[in-house]
Amino acid sequence: MFPDISTLKYTDTNRFFLIAGPCVIEDEEMAFPIAEKILTITDRLRIPFIFKGSYKKANRSRIDSFTGIGDEKALKVLRKVSETFGIPVVTDIHSVEEAAMAAEYVDVLQIPAFLCRQTELLIAAGKTGKVVNIKKGQFVSGPSMKFAAEKVVETDNNKVMLTERGNMFGYGDLVIDYRNIPVMQQAGYPVVLDITHSLQQPNQNSGVTGGRPEMIETMALAGIAVGVDGLFLETHPNPVVAKSDGANMLKLDLLEGLLERLVAVRDSISKF
Repeated sequence: MFPDISTLKYTDTNRFFLIAGPCVIEDEEMAFPIAEKILTITDRLRIPFIFKGSYKKANRSRIDSFTGIGDEKALKVLRKVSETFGIPVVTDIHSVEEAAMAAEYVDVLQIPAFLCRQTELLIAAGKTGKVVNIKKGQFVSGPSMKFAAEKVVETDNNKVMLTERGNMFGYGDLVIDYRNIPVMQQAGYPVVLDITHSLQQPNQNSGVTGGRPEMIETMALAGIAVGVDGLFLETHPNPVVAKSDGANMLKLDLLEGLLERLVAVRDSISKF
């Protein structure tokens, strides 16, 4: 199942779709090469691709953490990526006021996990008519996500996606319950597995979230094996210098090999 986006390519395949890009828009010079590289790979492999970039980071551990280059400036970068490469783009929103503003620039509005129960935010996103990707909160069960989706659908907008991104496992770790994927699919919406955020290690004493990027392929393969509709991952040419979430991002030059292996697994499963 694919999201209802007119510019999404290769929806005639049995492949998963990919939501990928940097955690946050740092500048145009950083965003464009990443988008172009991912597009080149996904075109060759015929993977439907949505470019991801947060125009601002409103949920950071420390007051001195990077939050963005300016709302309008970053949103314009996202729109330029979309227009230049002919691909849909997605960004997070955090308040009712942001919904209509961001909808002017992007194809998909993403509801952060910690806001997945915010009724006014979900309704505002739904009223824009855009696709709404709701991330499952770390504190929320898979079956209960149908109620979040219903808040968007009540606005006469049924263009919803649901994203699994792990549940809290103690104070500083997350674990993916893969049962959530088929359970959420029963609600009738595309279901995405957020690989890189599911590998975060939050609440570190340093105030900087850690991660386990060496497990990205393991998590992705498991998601493909259970039939997830889409994969979400954040990637950067040099995660060490990324201004947000570098600890759990995939190094960009590792993406092509990973996607080749994931496509091979999905194609094998599709034969049965």
